[in-house]
Amino acid sequence: MRRVLAPFCSLALVVAAALAASAQVNPPVPPPSTGPVNPPGNVVTPVPAASASPGASASPGESASPVPTATPTPPPIVVEPPLLNVEPGKTVAGRINSALGDVTSTVADATVATAVVDQAQRVLYVTGVKVGTTTVTLTDTRGVTRDVPVRVANAAGTVADETSLRVTGNPTSTDYLREAIVTAVTRAANARIGATVTVAPDGIPLRGDLKIDDRLELDVPVRISGNGYLDVNGSTHVSVENTALPTIQPSRLLVSDYPERLTANGVLFTARLDRTQAQRFLYYHYNPGSEPARRIVLVARNTSNAPATVQMIDGSAGPGPNEMEVGHLSTKRFLVREARNEGQVLTIAAGATTSLVVHPLPPQSVVSGILQLRLVSGDPLELALVAQDAMAMDEAPGDTSQLLSGGAPHARGVYPVPSFVFERTYDVEGDDLDIPIGQLPLPNLRQGEALSGDYGVEQTLNVVIVNMTRGPRAIALYANPRGGRATGTFLVDGTLVQAHALPAFSRFKIWQETINAGTFRRIRIVTMPEGGSSYPLRLTFAPDDGSVPPGGPGSLIY
Repeated sequence: MRRVLAPFCSLALVVAAALAASAQVNPPVPPPSTGPVNPPGNVVTPVPAASASPGASASPGESASPVPTATPTPPPIVVEPPLLNVEPGKTVAGRINSALGDVTSTVADATVATAVVDQAQRVLYVTGVKVGTTTVTLTDTRGVTRDVPVRVANAAGTVADETSLRVTGNPTSTDYLREAIVTAVTRAANARIGATVTVAPDGIPLRGDLKIDDRLELDVPVRISGNGYLDVNGSTHVSVENTALPTIQPSRLLVSDYPERLTANGVLFTARLDRTQAQRFLYYHYNPGSEPARRIVLVARNTSNAPATVQMIDGSAGPGPNEMEVGHLSTKRFLVREARNEGQVLTIAAGATTSLVVHPLPPQSVVSGILQLRLVSGDPLELALVAQDAMAMDEAPGDTSQLLSGGAPHARGVYPVPSFVFERTYDVEGDDLDIPIGQLPLPNLRQGEALSGDYGVEQTLNVVIVNMTRGPRAIALYANPRGGRATGTFLVDGTLVQAHALPAFSRFKIWQETINAGTFRRIRIVTMPEGGSSYPLRLTFAPDDGSVPPGGPGSLIY
């Protein structure tokens, strides 16, 4: 019996020990209580399940803050264009974008402009009342606003829809066409006082020279702008025709170089142009730095009851501060264009007054013009060269009975010889051949100064070079100023050769060639004394002295 009960006693003891150990690890859970679980001072606010991070728990004694909800920013009102420019009495439109619901408009100064909104089309219409600036405030149903600046100003002018141009030339070069088109389009535009008409020559779509009897049509971009005005951009349709006319052979030279230094506005020169005599007209005037801005205007008045037609070759240059440079450019343009018979044909209506030339002349600047004029049809025209204020409203000459005077005496009058022609022979075995340019003074057919220096007088040299020796001879043509520094323009057998300012009594080669044994060579040189330079100048045919050729290093000839 004892052997059987002992194991059961041991087992009971083991079970009792296990139960006691279990009671120490997990103490008994107290019964539910009706009182608060946590003390009143440590209330924990539960975090909503949707905003709690996985695995996150609040630390004892701390509370979790709620996450704020973002409020979307309403899109702004956008107006295109953002700034509205309008003329008085006219209306412009601006597109309204990103507005919600109906849009109201409020004008800060209704005496400058008024505004109305087209709700269906979402368009703001602004009408100018008077010159000035104001602001239009737009407001939509959200309360979002947009300030739109408004400027009311006059347009700088009006671009002509179309104009026509008749030119001459055999052929008319692209360079001249560009210049003539710019002048025609500028003259056709109607610009306000102080506004500027801009026609970019590079924007004129030309493809080449224009042959006689050919025509072309093109659209030319134009911009008119000025301080205080609204810019105007447009285009003018231009019709160009190359008219066949013979070259002009002038019989007289008109010169306006007095007063050379302007101190007042008024009439500088008057003349009469009829069909019996073509004329060359040279003008050269300087506006001192102490004087206001001026312009030089050549006006033609047709007093008959029939239209008149004038052919004109224009070699004008300036304004510029460098008198030698302006005089040289004027001479070069004239000689090149005359050789090509390159000019314009202008029609002057019955009883009308037309400006043939309008030449700006700001302070401390000089202008020079060499014109060839022929009356092709119609009754005689009255010509007047006038100095005016730069902003003068009218280009008409006014009273032409009194001419301006004052300052040092210079040439002003009519001179009987517009051209000299020298026929010479040069033997390579003989003496050097000297031909003076600008040395023969011309008498004045009116009361006034003689023409010293032959300015405006074309000089043509037809020279035959003879070599009867048994070997070739190197021959050259030299320029030698005899009065002071002088520039020069020379057409040597039609090729343009130019001289920078040559020092007095210097000697520079402007042409060279080898003449074969037993042969001769004909050469033709056309030149003219240049305004701003000191003439006379001597041209010399002589053996080549081996000096620098034209265009070479150190040469002033190009």
